Amino acid sequence: MDLCVGDIVYLKKKHPCGCHEWEILRAGADFRIKCLGCGHMFMLSRVKLEKSIKKVIKKQD
Repeated sequence: MDLCVGDIVYLKKKHPCGCHEWEILRAGADFRIKCLGCGHMFMLSRVKLEKSIKKVIKKQD
């Protein structure tokens, strides 16, 4: 899966704040993502992220 820094991903499960959309801040073997609802950030592995993605919204350039 081709994921880049700045892309917005829509995940299957929503964050406790109610938002499904996350921004990718760091890409590689591990990803740092930020919730677009509350700003919470955390890191997770590429495998876990790719399994939980419902759709990818590319960044607007």
